[in-house]
Amino acid sequence: MTEPHEQKGNHPVTTETPRFRLGFLTHVQGVPDRDADPARTYRDAQELFVAADELGFDVGWVAQHHVSAGGGGLSSPWTFLAHAAARTTRIRLGTAVTVLPLEDPVRLAEDVATVDTLSGGRVEIGVGSGYNALEYAAFGKDAARKRELTSEHLDILRRALANEEPREPGFRIQPAPGDFTDRIWQGVFSAHGAAYAAAAGSHLLLNRAAYGFDAPTDAVQRPWADAFLDAWDGPRRPRIGLSRFVFPARDRRTALRQIGEDVHRAALRMAEGGAFPKGLDADEALRRFHAFFGHPEEIVAALRQERVLPVATDLITQFNPAVPDHDAALRALELIATEVAPALGWRRAAESTPSAEAAPASASASAGV
Repeated sequence: MTEPHEQKGNHPVTTETPRFRLGFLTHVQGVPDRDADPARTYRDAQELFVAADELGFDVGWVAQHHVSAGGGGLSSPWTFLAHAAARTTRIRLGTAVTVLPLEDPVRLAEDVATVDTLSGGRVEIGVGSGYNALEYAAFGKDAARKRELTSEHLDILRRALANEEPREPGFRIQPAPGDFTDRIWQGVFSAHGAAYAAAAGSHLLLNRAAYGFDAPTDAVQRPWADAFLDAWDGPRRPRIGLSRFVFPARDRRTALRQIGEDVHRAALRMAEGGAFPKGLDADEALRRFHAFFGHPEEIVAALRQERVLPVATDLITQFNPAVPDHDAALRALELIATEVAPALGWRRAAESTPSAEAAPASASASAGV
């Protein structure tokens, strides 16, 4: 429980600083014509959760995609997370994100409450509006109303997860949900969206890349994070979950061999949709995805220059859009947990000390956290 807060500038301050948490995100995706067995893809993704649990990762996240062209292979994240709950013991389980306008928020709340009950209260839920027009058409939703639908559905979801009557008098979801006051996140793509999330009391999720901008991703997203912190008002500490492509390996050449072709292919595909300029070479594709790869020491040095990390409370690592082979993915998770994250100030929860329960080592006193 946080202490009463005081106001310092526009940023709320409490005597309790959130512990810097480490997460990983999987899009549960295979490469077409290479990973043709979806059962194996799902099994491998489950194994990542088991490995991350053993390595001490704080949160395991999955992304929801209803069409594979959207960059992922998981349409039913809460079914997947229910299985992960049975195979793990301590890691928290979340979505980054559930595409909220395409869900009935009451039914979604029932799924969330069920997985939370099965997992012993380990659920975090991140929501967003999505972007794929085909998905909206498939669900009979108007993509032009995605922001409005997100707001409407989030309001209902919040009421349901607060054990209130979300729509009809006399109806509450079952099982009765735990306390979700501090466990709802929103993915955003603008400073306005970040301020809106703060006003709603949601924590902030920032994507691994800023689409449609030429500037580096962290230069684009830092003002969004600042807008979120400026707009936050309340007794709880704000959290910022920063998703980043992080792939450590023995050396840069080994990492490139595992991820380079996949990242380039994905960038060219996204260029067709207008998210990136056309004609990108492999190096520019990696820059557009704001990729951190190579030897762990190289990655740590690069992350210490990352503009958003100083105000982040959660570093969410991912390999997507690359799909490295399973052994390489497991090794990368191990290197993140044993070499990269500790160098940035992270410690396993059981090992945390007051000096470790702070923002990453890259943060400065002026960072506001």
